[in-house]
Amino acid sequence: MRMRYVLVSLLLVILSLGSVHAQTTGGDLLIESLTASPGDSVRGRSIVASRQTGLCLLCHSGPFPEERFQGNLAPDLTVSAGRLTTSQLRARIIDASRFNSGTIMPTYYKAQNLQRVAPKFIGQSILNEQEIEDVVAFLASLNKQSMQ
Repeated sequence: MRMRYVLVSLLLVILSLGSVHAQTTGGDLLIESLTASPGDSVRGRSIVASRQTGLCLLCHSGPFPEERFQGNLAPDLTVSAGRLTTSQLRARIIDASRFNSGTIMPTYYKAQNLQRVAPKFIGQSILNEQEIEDVVAFLASLNKQSMQ
């Protein structure tokens, strides 16, 4: 019985190390900003809260007391922002499928080699470079707020 607990504990440690490695590997992760100008957290907040642009609140919840009907399919944005660096946030917004092949989160910037895309949207990204940086700035600001 004790051996079973040791094996389960060892397996959990190995699995958690694998997920940490997946979050920090340089490889082809996008670490640098997409634009020369910094993101604007106020614009980023409006993109995240928008039911037409970002659509983030369909799945996520967050610090949006004015928004009713926030999602519960994905982590609260404050929690996600609190555990990821700016580079990791950017990489997940650009293409979350790199970290979880079964994710339902859309690729907000990737526009090539996608499946099940309406013909009029082929080759188009959901957000442009500046909008990505604005969203990253907003999410990074949540991380700073949670540390205070």
